[in-house]
Amino acid sequence: MTRNTERILTLRELNRALLARQLLLERRKLGVQQAVERLCAIQAQWPPSPYLALWSRLDGFRKPQLTRALEQHKVIRSTLFRITLHITSARDYPYYAAAVLVAAREATPRVTAEKLAELSRRVRAAAMKAPLTHEQVEALAAAEMGGFRWRTRTLTPLVHLPPGGTWSHYGRVQLRAMEAVLGVELPAREDGAARLVRRYLAAFGPATREDLLRFAGLRVGDVRAGLERVQVLTFRDERGRVLLDLPRAPLPDADTPTPVRFLPKWDSSLLAYAPPERTRILPEKFRRIVIGKNGDVLPTVLVDGFVAATWDLGTKRDLTITPLRRLTKQERAEIDDEGERLVEFFRS
Repeated sequence: MTRNTERILTLRELNRALLARQLLLERRKLGVQQAVERLCAIQAQWPPSPYLALWSRLDGFRKPQLTRALEQHKVIRSTLFRITLHITSARDYPYYAAAVLVAAREATPRVTAEKLAELSRRVRAAAMKAPLTHEQVEALAAAEMGGFRWRTRTLTPLVHLPPGGTWSHYGRVQLRAMEAVLGVELPAREDGAARLVRRYLAAFGPATREDLLRFAGLRVGDVRAGLERVQVLTFRDERGRVLLDLPRAPLPDADTPTPVRFLPKWDSSLLAYAPPERTRILPEKFRRIVIGKNGDVLPTVLVDGFVAATWDLGTKRDLTITPLRRLTKQERAEIDDEGERLVEFFRS
């Protein structure tokens, strides 16, 4: 159900809405699982990224909190949106997988639905019996998928077992079937689409339908059922594009004060929109600096809610700030103060 409004949201209003929903206006006292659900999903290609994402958003967050949540399977690391690594709540993951992995599997070229179903059953059965490596999964199915080795990760929901996903783990991961780890079956695809629409808009709205599709790596038909089942409001941005949102979702004033925040590599707040909509947090003139041609995304610093610098911590944990625009003395002082807290967190 859709209810139309005529309200036009400015760039700064959209920026503040994103910051509020991404817990970047103020650090909140939330448990890890609850926070991850509020954020929809956290990018997890670089092992420290989810830890840094939560440190920037939660009051008093410490590394063992996320490690314990992973070990207790309250949150899980898996290949998911855009066939990249994410951490999600265990309560959300089955629904996301029902919407995303099934659609991604269907997009495998030149392989019949019957063959894909057979391969899915094969990989699931093996991953129910014992943990597998990516290489073992590929050996089970890649040849019959036309050599698309990475697409074997879409055949069935596979959870990364700890220490995979933890702070300093860069080694080979062990994969187990979702059903064996979480004790649940895959929900209906329509239920998955509805959960995805709600979580995405709660975390990143107001947003266009194309933004949702870009974030999830899906097609219109994959989310149509979710859009039909979820009650949404519509706004427009200054370009006249239709934006979808949930009723009563936060829409702070455009002049709401914002603190300096450090974001990790591949932070979802920078990647949740289809270009050029990333300008709500990443000025267009900085996009090519921050987002490389290979898809790499640098760690960034938010000042007044927008990316204004990048950061790096060398092997000796010496913090380097690279401004992308002229910073005032006050802004630099605030960056330095928050940077000291970042270095302390790294060293803890």
